[in-house]
Amino acid sequence: MNVDTFFESLNCDLIAHQNRPLNSVETLLLRGIWQYQTYSQTAEEVGYSAGYLTNVVAPELLHRLSALIGQHLTKKNCRILLEDYAASKFNPKLQVQLQPSATTAINPDQTSTPAFPDGAIAIDSPFYIARPPIEAQVCEEICKPGTLVRIKAPKEMGKTSLLLRVLDHAQKQGYRTVYLNLEHMDQAICADLNRFLRSLCASVTRQLQLEPKLDDYWDEDIGSKVSCTLYFRQHLLEQINAPLVLALDELNQIFEHPHVAKDVLPLLRSWYEEAKRVPVWQNLRLIIAHSTEVYVPLQLNQSPFNVGLATQLVGFTFDHVQQLAQRYGLNWSDGESAKQLMAMVGGHPALTHTALYHLSRGEQTLSQLLATAPTPTGIYHHHLQRHWAVFQQQPALFHAFHKVLSTSEPVCLESIVAHQLNSMGLINQLGSKVTVSCELYRQYFQLRTFTDAEV
Repeated sequence: MNVDTFFESLNCDLIAHQNRPLNSVETLLLRGIWQYQTYSQTAEEVGYSAGYLTNVVAPELLHRLSALIGQHLTKKNCRILLEDYAASKFNPKLQVQLQPSATTAINPDQTSTPAFPDGAIAIDSPFYIARPPIEAQVCEEICKPGTLVRIKAPKEMGKTSLLLRVLDHAQKQGYRTVYLNLEHMDQAICADLNRFLRSLCASVTRQLQLEPKLDDYWDEDIGSKVSCTLYFRQHLLEQINAPLVLALDELNQIFEHPHVAKDVLPLLRSWYEEAKRVPVWQNLRLIIAHSTEVYVPLQLNQSPFNVGLATQLVGFTFDHVQQLAQRYGLNWSDGESAKQLMAMVGGHPALTHTALYHLSRGEQTLSQLLATAPTPTGIYHHHLQRHWAVFQQQPALFHAFHKVLSTSEPVCLESIVAHQLNSMGLINQLGSKVTVSCELYRQYFQLRTFTDAEV
C-alpha cells in the first residue's frame, strides 16, 4: 500500500467515525511528517507559515487522529503508530512506506527546558496548547476582506497568546500587522475621546513605520471621529496598499469610560461597514479582544459586538491538561493527577501552566502543591494577592464575590459586578447566574473573609 492509498483509507475511517476527513493542508502536513520533515521545512515547501502549521493545523490534526486510533499521537510517533494502525486493519501485514528524500534529514523534536510561565506564550514555544477550532477559524477569517473578529475571555486565559499566533500567520501571508494592548494606555488618554483616537492613530503609524501626519488630518471642525477615519483611510490604508490586521487587546479598558466607549465602539463598527462599499476598507481586518461583556448602552446597529466572527476562549479540558503535562515531561498517563489538578484550578490555563512548571522541576509532589495552593506559602500566592489588592480597593466587589462563595448554588449578581468578576476569571457565568470558577479561589477567599477585618 502506498501512502496516498493509505491517506484515502484514513479519510474513509474518519468519515465512518463521524469526523471530517483530512483537508488539503492537513494532507500536506501529514506527508511532511511521513518524510521526517520539520514543520518549518514543510511550511517552506507548501507555502504556509511554520507558526500556522505548528500551532494551528498540527494540534487539531493529531488530536483527531489520536481519537480515531485510540492512542496519543505526537509528531515523533505519528508515522509509527499510523503504520501499526494500518497493519492491524489489513491482512496480510502491509507496510505503509514513503521514503524520505535524500536531502531531508531526520530531525526529531528536542525537549525544551521550560521557562517560568508568565504572560503570553512565545510563538516558538512547545508549551502552547491549541484549542481547536478557534485558531484555525480566526486565521481563516482574517484572510477575508473587511472582516471583524471578536475574542472574549477572562484575563490569563490565553487571548494574547492566540493573538500572537494569528498575527504571525497574517505576517506570513504578507499582511501588515499591528498589536495594541489598551491596558498599556494611560487612563487619562482612555478617558478622553480626542486623545484616545490620536493615540490610536499615532501608535498604528509607528508600528507601520510610517511618517506621523496627525495634524495634517485632524480638524476640530469635523470632529475627532471623522478625522481619525480619514487618517486611517488616506494616510494608512491607501499608503500601505496591503491588508492590515489591527488587533486591539483588552478593549474593555474603555468600557470604564462610557462617554468614550459610546463613540469608539460605533466607530469600529462603521469601519467594518465601510468595507462593504469602499474597496480600500476591505484591507482592514479588525480583531478585538476583551475580558468582559460591554456594559455601555449602544444602539443595535452601532455595536461591533453583534457583527463578525465571535469566539470565546474557555479553560483547558482534561485532554489539554494531559497534553501539557506531557510537554512538561510529566508521566500522567493514568489521568488521576490531571483530575486532581483540575479539581483545584478548574482548567485555568495560567494556573495549570504554573503548577506543571513547578512539578516538572521536582520541587514538590502534586499532593504537596495542592495542599498549600490556597495558602500564603503556595505557588499561587502572588496571583491571589493581585486579586486581593483589587478587592481591597473595591470592597463592594468583594462583598458581591463573598455572596458567590457562601453557597454551592448559582447566584444572581448585578450585571456590572458580574462582568468585573468574570473579567478577573473568578466566576463562571451560567446564563443569568454565576458560580465560583475554581476551588482555589473558594478556599483562599473564604479564608480571607475571616482573617481580614478591613473588608
